[in-house]
Amino acid sequence: MNVLLIIALIAAMGATAYVLVRGVMAMASGKDISGQQQQNYMQKRVLYQGIAIVIVVLLLVLAGGRG
Repeated sequence: MNVLLIIALIAAMGATAYVLVRGVMAMASGKDISGQQQQNYMQKRVLYQGIAIVIVVLLLVLAGGRG
């Protein structure tokens, strides 16, 4: 179970990093005048960070239950 959660955590962290880089690249290009694209990237980044935090909490709960 822990192995699956660790793999899911790595995937969530990778997705967060990917969306962060894409958002910075979109902001640096300056093509989106309304800011809607940057807002979408920000919302996705927060979502993936939240998922990663939930996975970390699950890992800590499972580790605490074994001790």
